[in-house]
Amino acid sequence: MQAGPDCHTMYDMKTSAVTIRLEPQLQKLLDQVCKQSGRTRSDVLRDALKRQLSILRFEQLRRHILPFAEARGYLTDEDVFKDIS
Repeated sequence: MQAGPDCHTMYDMKTSAVTIRLEPQLQKLLDQVCKQSGRTRSDVLRDALKRQLSILRFEQLRRHILPFAEARGYLTDEDVFKDIS
């Protein structure tokens, strides 16, 4: 059977595999979430990693821009919301 134009194999996806070690309790929780959601471990872990990397990037950018914001009088989130609302 040949793959059609909308069918992708693992080889088409240009992904790489990563092996991680999980303590038993975390693996048990992961398996419960997968079973309840009907998603694979890979899907759940990929989404969790994307979210965590986004948070880390946001925090990094925030630390970088903070001195510039403070110099303009933006000391809290409320200061920013006031000006953009």
